[in-house]
Amino acid sequence: MVRKIVHLRWKQRLGPVEIADRLGMASSTVHAVLVRCRLNRLTHIDRATGEPIRRYEHEQPGDLLHVDVKKLGKVPDGGGWRYVGRQQGQKNRSTTVARTGTPRSKHRDPVIGTCYLHTVIDDHSRVAYVEAHDDETKETAVLVLRNAVAWFAQRGVTVQRVLSDNGSCYRSHLWRETCAELSITPKKTRPYRPQTNGKIERFHRTLAEDWAFKKFYNSESARLAALPAWVHQYNHHRPHSAIGKAAPITRLNNLAGHHT
Repeated sequence: MVRKIVHLRWKQRLGPVEIADRLGMASSTVHAVLVRCRLNRLTHIDRATGEPIRRYEHEQPGDLLHVDVKKLGKVPDGGGWRYVGRQQGQKNRSTTVARTGTPRSKHRDPVIGTCYLHTVIDDHSRVAYVEAHDDETKETAVLVLRNAVAWFAQRGVTVQRVLSDNGSCYRSHLWRETCAELSITPKKTRPYRPQTNGKIERFHRTLAEDWAFKKFYNSESARLAALPAWVHQYNHHRPHSAIGKAAPITRLNNLAGHHT
């Protein structure tokens, strides 16, 4: 009976009431079984496969860096639709396009562009490094990698490996050659398997909730101006639940005395 309950939970994501109805038993009993098997919360299992989540963490800072790009629509002058509404947001977009001279789409809709946030996360400490750019080309990705490696080196961290998805900028010869120059081993996730890079995916969610859309910004420059302070708050002051509610920076080697 326990195996049947676990199977329905894993494969069909059913709740205690639905499982109890199918098996002809009390929902409280099903819930008790799910608690014992650590399946009472769907966050305990992989949404794509239904299998229990397998978490990993490298032993030392710099053993593995996660890299990715987060795309965000730029904020028009006067604020975006999330805070001023669809109608006013569309007017603000048109005003911004008229001011900047940005070409409209083929349907004549105002296009204000995309902000590409190149993000880097240390696997062990969860310390983050972020740069905002206007593209995700291989040249930009390589520039961010060089800057991130230098930034971590200033904090006593030597980078050994870097993990990315299969985006074109990370599959380029330039990326591979730069990693070889920096004595870094490049790694790739399996296609359509973002869970492997889950730490940086979760960081992107925190980034969106706590910075990008947390409050009203009247322009893209205003939002970007708030980014460095937020990254500092994330690294130095925000308690991280995955590392014992400590700030990520406390897990780095304090060789240079930066964090006293």
